[in-house]
Amino acid sequence: MDINRIVVGGLDNNCYVLISDNRGIIIDPGDDAAKIAGAVQDFQIEIILATHRHFDHITALKQVKDVTGADAAIHPSDWVAGFDMKLIDGQIIKFGVEELKVIHTPGHTPGGCCFLVGGNLFSGDTLFPNGPGNTMFPGGDEQEILRSIREKLMILPDATTVYPGHGPKTTIGQERALY
Repeated sequence: MDINRIVVGGLDNNCYVLISDNRGIIIDPGDDAAKIAGAVQDFQIEIILATHRHFDHITALKQVKDVTGADAAIHPSDWVAGFDMKLIDGQIIKFGVEELKVIHTPGHTPGGCCFLVGGNLFSGDTLFPNGPGNTMFPGGDEQEILRSIREKLMILPDATTVYPGHGPKTTIGQERALY
């Protein structure tokens, strides 16, 4: 699987394009639709996923849907206009020869999700290097995000690479001591 990180928007969001066997998934089309479209023009995009509903993760959603023809999915607790499908905890999404698992991780938002593909975790704004995501926004809950991280993410192997919604990647092993 190829992982392409595209930094977009004024808040330096990480949009990820995952490609397997010429089929792909886009995670968090935060902004800069033309930049994202250029990265996916040679591939069949199966679905667009949002880790949560905040504007900086979905600003380019409509334009990216128009360019790719793909449906977009988000957890129902974060549902906003523009989405076509609802994600559920434990759901498996196949693309190419890969399988992506949806992990509902409320706390940053009620419908926050992470996505696990093999040894790679796309954590949105749930887990960053050196700490959890911000819970000061409406719907945020500090105890809930800590519980999500401890119970759903810290059970993953140390070698699991974490690709957050902003900034550099880390590993579960590097973050484990904090939880």
